[in-house]
Amino acid sequence: MSVYEQLLAVVARRGAGFLVLLDPEPSHEVDLLTCAEAAQEGGADALLVGGSVVFSAPTDNLIRKIKNRVSLPVIIFPGNADQLTRYADAVLFTSLLSGRNPDYLIGEQAKGAPLVKAYDLEAIPTGYLLIESGATTSVQYLSHTQPIPRDKPDIVKAHALAAEYLGMKLVYLEAGSGAQHSVPEELISATCEYISLPLICGGGIRQPETAHRKVTAGAGFVVIGNRFEEGNNLALFTEFAEAIHCKEIVSEEVK
Repeated sequence: MSVYEQLLAVVARRGAGFLVLLDPEPSHEVDLLTCAEAAQEGGADALLVGGSVVFSAPTDNLIRKIKNRVSLPVIIFPGNADQLTRYADAVLFTSLLSGRNPDYLIGEQAKGAPLVKAYDLEAIPTGYLLIESGATTSVQYLSHTQPIPRDKPDIVKAHALAAEYLGMKLVYLEAGSGAQHSVPEELISATCEYISLPLICGGGIRQPETAHRKVTAGAGFVVIGNRFEEGNNLALFTEFAEAIHCKEIVSEEVK
């Protein structure tokens, strides 16, 4: 079963998927490895590794060490082609459709595509939409693009539908690292009703209750990253997992 099929199976079984983002820059390697183990024990469904920019050496060694510690799928979430590695299970092959910078629409993708093929990585084509969050985020600054205003659902819907018609498999609504506000639930609902692709939501989600609201609004996957940099609290991972896996909780209550 492909990683993409595994992710869809999680949504069918649990209502939504819990993805933990590990950014190699803010933390030391030992902290990331501990976080990966806590994520698996706490109920995460997959790990995303990457960020807007990685200044350190290629992530080969880190990915290999993570995979020695956990059995969860490890998916590269690249800020650029330099972050690709043959040791991951898959890559979110993203295009920053909300921006008009050709480097992140197709430039980095053209550089990375031969590597994805050479590494035999599973590519999951993903339309990446940056949503205004009340702060200048890392991805906004580094990509030289403007986010879509959070009060303009028609613009978000049009870009998400374009992603679907371009043949992409996921749409990612991103408030960004350092976001003051997460993606509004109304925006998630409007987009989910307009397209048939699974929706990922990330950025600015600091409480399990907030994650649950994103799922209730229609998000198929919720990404939590910075919230766990404050400490690898197993109880917190579990709380997020329970909030996101709403269908599984309901099924248990029915029993």
